[in-house]
Amino acid sequence: MSSTFDLQSIPFVCIGHRGACGYEPENTLSSFECAIAMGCDWIELDVYQVEGELLVIHDDTLNRTTNGRGEVVQQTLAYLRSLDAGKGQQIPKLTEVVRAVDHRAGINIELKGEHTASPVVDLLHQFEASGWDPAEFLISSFDHVQLAQVGQLEPRLRTGALFSRDAENCIAKAIDLRAFSLNLGLRLVDADLVQRIHAAGLKVYVFTVNHTADISRMMADQVDGVFTNFPDRVLEMQKEIQNGR
Repeated sequence: MSSTFDLQSIPFVCIGHRGACGYEPENTLSSFECAIAMGCDWIELDVYQVEGELLVIHDDTLNRTTNGRGEVVQQTLAYLRSLDAGKGQQIPKLTEVVRAVDHRAGINIELKGEHTASPVVDLLHQFEASGWDPAEFLISSFDHVQLAQVGQLEPRLRTGALFSRDAENCIAKAIDLRAFSLNLGLRLVDADLVQRIHAAGLKVYVFTVNHTADISRMMADQVDGVFTNFPDRVLEMQKEIQNGR
């Protein structure tokens, strides 16, 4: 197991949501680099598959985050790679992100597009052959069918079951999926739920936690980590707590 970024050994994980997208264009190499430079333990990103290539972008359409238009999966790879994703950045390939991270942080890969489970597992097998540890990755999705496929294809890969609106039976569903964690929307989380999740042997990571009051509450509720657009805010609060302020 990777000791530096193994989620089992980090008391509270600061996860750069789409990198440090409060400062740099989301899901771009510059955003991930910014998050790592700030000191993030982990980064989070989203993937779709186009022409057999895994591309890192959040929306199913191009309009919000690029100068392109239309649905991501309806475009050619050449067109998608020609677009400006902000500040002159390309939509990156997942391979490019993993190589750029270069073991400096763990990587949470969210399966956004259809039919991404198998190609993600195949790609991570390739990276494992070149020295990456499965513990350096967490695979998450709202699409629990795809998440189950990941577990079937490669049981050593940890998975995180995403819930944003309804947490009813989320623990039972995560256990059924053999998930490592529940990745929950901020408004779903309270101290009682966190305790019940921990009692079930699961980690709990919360998105998207940007404001100081919410960061403080999540720490008080003893969640295992937060996804944030502003990693510096989380890291600064951690330092203050460690220094007894």
